[in-house]
Amino acid sequence: MPAPAAVATDLVKVFGSGPKAVRALDGVSLTLQPGTVLGLLGPNGAGKTTAVNVLTTLTRADSGHAEVAGIDVARDPAAVRRSIGLAGQFAAVDPTLTGRENLTLVGRLNHLGRSRSAERADQLLDRFGLVDAADRRTKTFSGGMRRRLDLAAALVAEPPVLFLDEPTTGLDPRSRVELWQIIQELVTEGTSLLLTTQYLEEADRLADSISVVDHGRVIAEGTAAELKSRLGATVVELGMADEQAAQRTAKIADEGADGPEWVVGASASNEGATVRIPTTNGPATLARLIRGMDEVGLAATSIAIREPSLDDVFLSLTGRVAEADRAEADRAEANGADHSAAGQSPAGYQTSAEHRGSSGGTDSPDSSARHRRKDRS
Repeated sequence: MPAPAAVATDLVKVFGSGPKAVRALDGVSLTLQPGTVLGLLGPNGAGKTTAVNVLTTLTRADSGHAEVAGIDVARDPAAVRRSIGLAGQFAAVDPTLTGRENLTLVGRLNHLGRSRSAERADQLLDRFGLVDAADRRTKTFSGGMRRRLDLAAALVAEPPVLFLDEPTTGLDPRSRVELWQIIQELVTEGTSLLLTTQYLEEADRLADSISVVDHGRVIAEGTAAELKSRLGATVVELGMADEQAAQRTAKIADEGADGPEWVVGASASNEGATVRIPTTNGPATLARLIRGMDEVGLAATSIAIREPSLDDVFLSLTGRVAEADRAEADRAEANGADHSAAGQSPAGYQTSAEHRGSSGGTDSPDSSARHRRKDRS
């Protein structure tokens, strides 16, 4: 069996000290197999970005062990940077340069030489559908175009291992699907990819395996199908008049959870006025629940029986839906159809040279003065 493309064992990282200390990583272990996509799924503040920063040499773990491309991250960070690409949460492209100039600059920073840098820029502009905009300043690019250019920059040095930290956050549905197609093509060509995301559909579509992270720990892992199977064959979903009625209904469901169709270890849950019940026999569970609701005068406004989704898994494991799914409609309406994700990260900066230094192998993390925000989620 080939060696893992990336492996982390018992990573711990604490920011600050005393009572205000934040334990961003609390024993995280994960493995990225060669030529596959590992999805890190979790809410804001779960520890996803901190894990990526440790693996890409941007942050040093307090304890634990990590290797990327067979190289110890702590012992030889420069060699790790020569073997990886990184596209962070926000596009780290220079708005004063053209798309072509951005890619050529990254090539020169990676010591590819003038001719090879220009060649790679042309290849990637064509692949990412940016030829027509190649000689425009990137400040005129849409959010989707900037994200594509950012991913292209991470690929200039043709790294075997690629890290994408919430690459589609803030993009409209069309731009997101276009980026998904490019990611799938890269993996087909043999790239090993670690992807962090809050989008359940994204993890379901792209990831060969998924690690669910919450409060700095991996709380579940497996394929999407394996995670869904933990909730049983079906999910009964009821819409109630309000959240109080949903809570009462969930309690009734749990009180009757001794039937043969109930999933062992599972429980009913509600998000707002919606109740979700994992079960191996949807009709039987629904019939028993309706009888219990009738006895106390509760009535559902809508009823559905469906297969489990990653949303159900996430809610079951963390007690809440992913923030990205819950806020998607409001964000799209407020910010427009195609935009970047600026402004969604906590304050704090790091040079984009650290970002680009990990995007194909620049030995020094101080090669550029451009900036991007750093998220310690």
